[in-house]
Amino acid sequence: MPTKHVDKILLSIVIILVICGFLIFSSASLGLLAREGVSFSSVVFNQLFLGVFGGVAAMLLMSQINYRHLRKYAFYIFFATCLLTLAVFIPGIGYEHGGAQRWLSIFGFSLQPAEVLKVGFIIYVATWLSGVSKHITSFKQVTFPFIGIMGIVGIILLLQPDTDTFLLIATAGVAMFVTAGGRWRDVAVMFSIAALLLIVLAFTRPYILDRFTTFLDPSADPQGSGYQIQQSLIAIGSGGLTGRGYGQSIQKFEYLPEPIGDSIFAVYAEEFGFLGGTLLIILLAFFTFRGYKIATHARDMFGMLLVVGFMTIIAVQSFLNIAAMLSVAPLMGLPLPFISHGGTALMFTLVAVGIVLNVSRYQKRII
Repeated sequence: MPTKHVDKILLSIVIILVICGFLIFSSASLGLLAREGVSFSSVVFNQLFLGVFGGVAAMLLMSQINYRHLRKYAFYIFFATCLLTLAVFIPGIGYEHGGAQRWLSIFGFSLQPAEVLKVGFIIYVATWLSGVSKHITSFKQVTFPFIGIMGIVGIILLLQPDTDTFLLIATAGVAMFVTAGGRWRDVAVMFSIAALLLIVLAFTRPYILDRFTTFLDPSADPQGSGYQIQQSLIAIGSGGLTGRGYGQSIQKFEYLPEPIGDSIFAVYAEEFGFLGGTLLIILLAFFTFRGYKIATHARDMFGMLLVVGFMTIIAVQSFLNIAAMLSVAPLMGLPLPFISHGGTALMFTLVAVGIVLNVSRYQKRII
């Protein structure tokens, strides 16, 4: 039987993140006024109505639908999201931006289907792993097919190319595999395959190798591959202890690439300083810990795996984005969940949170 309410603590943290995220996004969007070809009003309108209003409505809806119903349709959801992601290669529907074929244009709205694929993948893998959990230590029956499932997703995403999203999905998948009881030696095999794949990609796609060389020496090419991280560090450093003040960032005007995208934390830190940046990190940490606590109290393996998958993909993306802006991780181009530009991304992040909240309705009461 479900408890009377969803987890109020997690819901409160999410509401704070969404509201504060939109305010941060609105300030960062002012930087678009100094750039040609981008409409400030249309970007903010899309984020507000599709991301915030649409996302919150979707979250509340999913929090009321019994998560166990997802098991019946898991394969069809996954299959549909794979087809939708492949649709980016259809001429006239999919379009290219920045050298990548990752977006769909439908009735004037842009959609990044990889965000939908994240949800479909986690629902399907949670269903499949919970069904084969009795044989989880068998390489032939579980580990090999699991690698095959991730391989299918990898092919779809690497063709775009979208290496970053694939690494996120793979990380969430491995976290779910371990949670279901998978052996660490099998994880080591997966890690070895992933490392080999990254080495191959680094030599076949120069931009991946550039990310690692820039991480090792950000000052090596300050006007080229190191430009974004240099401008990010300038923005964060100039924020000092308390920041310049809301809306007062200088770097978002022409200097900082992608001020509403993966660089948005740098804009935020410039305006709110070290204290503001620390507060956001603490809030994201509370969100993560509360989510994993819900997972430990889930009524069944399926619910636990759903929560672990969704919380892992959101948390890893959040902290990798911040770490990259601080130059303590390679720059990956990942947006910051709840804050960066992307109505689709925000909507499906909140869909994932809605499923987690629904799992919390059926758990043992926690404090």
